[in-house]
Amino acid sequence: MRFLHLGTPAVQGSMKISKPFDIHLEYLQRMMAWLLFTKICQVKNMHAMQLGLGAASLTKFCRHHLDMQTTVVELNPQVIDTCRRWFKLPENSAKLNVVLGDAGEAAAQTQWQGKVDALQVDLYDQEAAQPAIDSEEFYRNCRSMLTDQGCMTVNLFGHDMSYPASLQKIKTAFGDDAVWAFKPTTAGNTIVMAFRTPRTFERDMLQQQAQAIQGRWPLPATKWLKALAPA
Repeated sequence: MRFLHLGTPAVQGSMKISKPFDIHLEYLQRMMAWLLFTKICQVKNMHAMQLGLGAASLTKFCRHHLDMQTTVVELNPQVIDTCRRWFKLPENSAKLNVVLGDAGEAAAQTQWQGKVDALQVDLYDQEAAQPAIDSEEFYRNCRSMLTDQGCMTVNLFGHDMSYPASLQKIKTAFGDDAVWAFKPTTAGNTIVMAFRTPRTFERDMLQQQAQAIQGRWPLPATKWLKALAPA
């Protein structure tokens, strides 16, 4: 294993050296749960964006396994350099664009409005104490980035006192009927899903989709349904 730290004991990401393009942390695997609501045959034609690079687990998975157009916005140039040097992050290409910039500013830019199918938000500072950007305005901007069938997944600490306030901001921005949430992981991470267009929870269909995902990619999709429900 290889771990990413930003000058503190807090783990900002990790990689299994023998499987550098797989996602092994449970909460990051859950940030791929938007696949439950997507036609698998269309995934390679979709656009994924990560706000916050971490150890590049989501970025590498979307680019390598899913063959998606993938964009990343990362504030810290050292994180980008470290991921390229130690975490197998590829150089920019026609289908991968790692941008040095502020996620809050990027979310407000008109060039991304209606362009992102899967938006993955994981914005924690070096202390990993609370989201670096967590305003209702930010979440409204995130919603505007999504295509009509797009989905945002965001990492929050479900055991933290700030979680209810963060969840309410997301609900206000997206609508109460468009927000789902996982139960917290053992480490306390709660993944919240917010849809541009509200979705229904049809367990049989989701179970079939989860089995298809799990048969195609290294993701524990059938386990997701035991922990996921409308928020």
